[in-house]
Amino acid sequence: MASMRPAAAFYFSVFALAALACTARSVHSSPLLPPDPPAFRSPDMTLPESAIATTRLDVATAAADAASGAAIAAQVSPRRMLADFALKLRNIAYVRGGRELTTGFDCSGFVRYVFRQSLGLELPSDSSSQFAEGNRVDKDALRMGDLVFFKTHGKRVSHVGIYLDNGLFIHSPSRGKRVRIDHLDGRYWAKRYAGAKRPDALI
Repeated sequence: MASMRPAAAFYFSVFALAALACTARSVHSSPLLPPDPPAFRSPDMTLPESAIATTRLDVATAAADAASGAAIAAQVSPRRMLADFALKLRNIAYVRGGRELTTGFDCSGFVRYVFRQSLGLELPSDSSSQFAEGNRVDKDALRMGDLVFFKTHGKRVSHVGIYLDNGLFIHSPSRGKRVRIDHLDGRYWAKRYAGAKRPDALI
């Protein structure tokens, strides 16, 4: 029994050292003390003059940027205004001789209404007269808002639409249909394409 005491004491010492080592590692990796409190600026502390000047400069720059952005947003191009307004009229019914939103539109009435309401510009009353005005535009140079014309009845220009982009145009097609978007390269329209004109207001 006496011979077992030194051995027991030896094993106890080993276990105590191991436990102490584990405790030290645990405390080191996960300290029991709370984290440092956040830095606090006393209300009576004052910023250096250089910092105040920088802050004023940042505020002035931000205000100037905001004003510039507002000015840019206000300067929407006439072409974009015209196209956006025309797109709002999709699905309005075709009516022969129609020139107002309340009655519906024929092709020239639709174009005339869009130009008057969006740009305050008065165009001639029918497609052939509209074709006689403005500046001729090549098909590969079309821009948003240009007028595109077609010969749907015989050899005279008899239909008109407003060019949008990527070969698309918006128009009021014919009886029983509604204002819609079509492609210039569509089978029907490509065969009847007569040319394009750019109203003076869009030069």
